[in-house]
Amino acid sequence: MTAIAIRGSGIAASGCAHILTGTGLRVATEAVRRPSVPTIMLSDPALDLIRGVFDRPDLFADRPRVRRRVVAWGGGPPVVVPHGAALASEAQVQAALAVPTATFDGPADFTIHTVPPVPAGEMRVFGDRNAVAARVRLRDSACAAEARIEAVESGWLYLVPDEARMGWLLGVGGPIDALLGQSALIAPVVDAVEAASTPFAASPRLSLPLHGDDWLACGTAALGFDPICGDGVAQSVREAILAAAVVAGIAEGGDRAALLTHYRSMLIAAMRRHLLLSAQFYTNGGQGLWWRAQHAALMEGHHWCTGLLAKLPEPRFLLDGFRLIPRAAAA
Repeated sequence: MTAIAIRGSGIAASGCAHILTGTGLRVATEAVRRPSVPTIMLSDPALDLIRGVFDRPDLFADRPRVRRRVVAWGGGPPVVVPHGAALASEAQVQAALAVPTATFDGPADFTIHTVPPVPAGEMRVFGDRNAVAARVRLRDSACAAEARIEAVESGWLYLVPDEARMGWLLGVGGPIDALLGQSALIAPVVDAVEAASTPFAASPRLSLPLHGDDWLACGTAALGFDPICGDGVAQSVREAILAAAVVAGIAEGGDRAALLTHYRSMLIAAMRRHLLLSAQFYTNGGQGLWWRAQHAALMEGHHWCTGLLAKLPEPRFLLDGFRLIPRAAAA
């Protein structure tokens, strides 16, 4: 197995391509058009992961920074907490992480799908939350260095700064105007300048199956996190590292079934952890019907993932850098 195809051009696709190219495999990427993300907030842990994968310690060091987060949750007063992140558009991230790849005369030996659709299966969605995004003008210059998140009666709002006193406002649970009408933290500091986007899914989701004999799903094709946790970018990088290690292990003659089963287990476990973490936010965000329904869906998903993991064998591998090694060897 020497020829690997990667569908997609986001962070997961670029990470897989970079790691696999470094192992000597031939990699070809196929860009797939999808709605772009206007602004990506790269948290410092996510930045550390990306810089480590691409061996570029100064990557995105010149981008504007978010230095604090202002949180109003569960009816309590706003709390200011330190927060480190760099801001970049999706186009800037894709340009910075682009990896030169090959072309194939014939079919690939294995395919990594980082965008849907995948060859088989369907997405399991945990909840019914939709989100909309709108471009806004920041009234207060202090907001250029901070992210704001606020729980309101029927959902929540997330304000991320952009350049030149502008920002992006994410609304989850209803129309942005309705959510702003319930807002005390964010509404006073923004003016809308563009119409809200078409609603898009904001509930956690998991694709099953996650792999076949000659393909696997990675990135948004595999799972999606609730934006309430802000861990989506880091998760995409972690998935890329694991997916590349699985494919490299198969190419080196490793146990294909065992490696793919390990991948499945790790992604289901990641979703299980995320659902429990998200449920804590929805427990404390509000007491209305909407909040209780979302919390119930998350806990139902957590129990479902627990059941799936109970039927799978204990993980047989550990990551050592960008390689998977048997646990016995690691011991």
